[in-house]
Amino acid sequence: MTKNNQIQPEQIEQDKIYAEMGLSDKEYNLIKDTLKRHPNFVETGLFSAMWSEHCSYKTSKPLLRKFPTKAPQVLQGPGEGAGVVDIGDNQAVVFKIESHNSPSAVEPFEGAATGVGGIIRDVFSMGAKPIASMNSLRFGNLDNAKDKELFSEAIRGIAYYGNAIGVPTVGGEVGFDACYHEKPLVNAMVVGLLDHDGLQKGLADGPGNSVLYVGAPTGRDGIGGAAFSSSEVDTEEDNTSAVAIGDPEVEKRLIEACLEVCKNDALVGMQDMGAAGLTSSSSEMASKSGTGIEMNMDLVPTREENMDAYELMLSESQERMLLVVKKDREQEIIDIFKKHDIPAVVIGKVIEEKVLRLIEKGEVVCDLPVDALAEDVPTNHLPSKEAEYFKEFQKHPVAIPEVKDQAEALKQLLQQPTIASKEWAYSQFDAPADDSVVFGPGSDAAVVKIEGKDKAIAITTDCNARYIYLDPNMGGKIAVAEAARNIVATGAKPIALTDGLNYGDPTNPEVFWQLEESINGLSEACEVLETPVISGNVSLYNQSNGKPIFPTPIIGMVGLFESLDHVTPSHFQEAGDAIYVIGETKAEFGGSELQKIVDGDYSGKAPHIDLHKEAKRQEQLLEAIKKGLIESAHDLSEGGLGVALAESTFGGKGLGASCELAGDATTVLFSESQSRFLVTVKLENKAEFEKLVEAAQEIGTVDEKPELKVTIDGKLVIEEDVQQLNKLWKEAIPSVLKS
Repeated sequence: MTKNNQIQPEQIEQDKIYAEMGLSDKEYNLIKDTLKRHPNFVETGLFSAMWSEHCSYKTSKPLLRKFPTKAPQVLQGPGEGAGVVDIGDNQAVVFKIESHNSPSAVEPFEGAATGVGGIIRDVFSMGAKPIASMNSLRFGNLDNAKDKELFSEAIRGIAYYGNAIGVPTVGGEVGFDACYHEKPLVNAMVVGLLDHDGLQKGLADGPGNSVLYVGAPTGRDGIGGAAFSSSEVDTEEDNTSAVAIGDPEVEKRLIEACLEVCKNDALVGMQDMGAAGLTSSSSEMASKSGTGIEMNMDLVPTREENMDAYELMLSESQERMLLVVKKDREQEIIDIFKKHDIPAVVIGKVIEEKVLRLIEKGEVVCDLPVDALAEDVPTNHLPSKEAEYFKEFQKHPVAIPEVKDQAEALKQLLQQPTIASKEWAYSQFDAPADDSVVFGPGSDAAVVKIEGKDKAIAITTDCNARYIYLDPNMGGKIAVAEAARNIVATGAKPIALTDGLNYGDPTNPEVFWQLEESINGLSEACEVLETPVISGNVSLYNQSNGKPIFPTPIIGMVGLFESLDHVTPSHFQEAGDAIYVIGETKAEFGGSELQKIVDGDYSGKAPHIDLHKEAKRQEQLLEAIKKGLIESAHDLSEGGLGVALAESTFGGKGLGASCELAGDATTVLFSESQSRFLVTVKLENKAEFEKLVEAAQEIGTVDEKPELKVTIDGKLVIEEDVQQLNKLWKEAIPSVLKS
């Protein structure tokens, strides 16, 4: 027997070894009560992984039930590898977002790369062909070597894996703030496509059926990864052993093989070995099916010597899948994998008894109820306390940052890393070989055509964490609304979303309050904007040295174009077109980019949002796009109207704009009021557009000369060469990284 098995069950309790694995006294005693005995070392390890925050969502589960998850278009909601949404013609999109924050803080290249690999496996495990990936990233301010390295290496890791595997990275977003110093957020989203009858689930039906291990052999990389990702990361410690290593070439063959296997009726179920590896895939598949699984650990392929059951079950080695296959038809499936040079081996069977039983060297080393591992996880009902800073901020009067030179402020804003061009990052991602991607990185939303059909999907990732920090409920509403605005601005109707919920330590009552309140806001926006939550991920304990990150619930949203004719660019298209702003502008600077520049911090109230007004404006704009009235559309977000005007001239057509506005110059140009769009309309369509879109105000004209001119109350406040503004915007991040 191996050394781990030499630790007696009583010793685990006596020496509190369970606590080192991440289990509380209460949890360990509950395990003992459930089993009516002491768990052995292997069993304790399995419980520690499956009951970790990362795998069980034991803290957030009660709150996640608030999300609307059902709608006519939803074919599969939360609970499987990814969510599935109908897009007509017997087709569906499959998508999910996942975080890889803790690994990326320690090994940014491998952490980001394996984050991409893991979410791709979640999607193709459903039987879907991955067609696009996105990301949403957060880093500290790029004023120090460590955050520059984390940013550069994470981008390199995403590019390395995505480029090698051939799934195009079509867009994403990157934000920078001091609260993410040395604790980055790396969230990856993948979208796949399948026919309705090709949908697969992670099931272990049919006692007597075989359990197949497929993919790369198991090593000691990533052991304890789930527990590692369920606690605060000390970046001073060496945690590299908890980070798995990926091989995209193996994954590329694995995708092809698995998609071919999905067409074979010998396949019963399939699931990725993600967090907690063999433990989560086997126990979850069995628990969902009301069955059990028995596995022989001696049959598991390994790439290192003398690995024991504990290590084999908790390794998070990459590019591995667990399949259940009909009895006596295993060879058919094995042969398909062999054709793609992917090892596949029978390591166990489905059993009637609802247990996970592991045999090593002829002895039973684990015998646990699968429901206890996967379903009956104790829920944490944590205390919630309204944050003191929030109470203080709510008392702040409306304050307009002092700006003496609006043109200079615009230039500064365009160079803020959160606003500046991310071309340095996305130029590292390979473009697809075909013309399926209509709009890639840099657009309000990515647009991907559906082959052989007059339709496309729009994809975006979004979240302004500063607003959520200032006001979690209001900020949560804004996060969903802004994602939907990005989708609508491209001409698509939002159909569903996936969420990546990133927060600090939930045992801090103020952090738990942020989680609770922002989920209330997110849920309300999902209801009003009719965007059900079909999948997602929760990542807690994102902090270092006791300081939490801003609450950052990333929204990954997908929209559907009824026709390719509706695809709308975000840049100005033709000189002479009329420029309109849809929506009202108020003095709202809490959490704004301008506030960061002027005050160096964020305070006061977040912008207000009326979800019903938001829904109406989105509906009216989408109707105008479908009627062919809109030439370009861009949502107003960070940096307000000034930044949106500048960005709209950066489309490579050499155009400029002249605008006449009224009111306080700083508010008009840089307020971040919500529910606003910047659109252009041909002169002959103005009357019909104005009749259809109620809150539209004409502010200027697209010019042939590449100059941005803005007059406010008769005074020329901005007169800038578009090429110079574009240069500042494009060169900001490369310059900071070099300095």
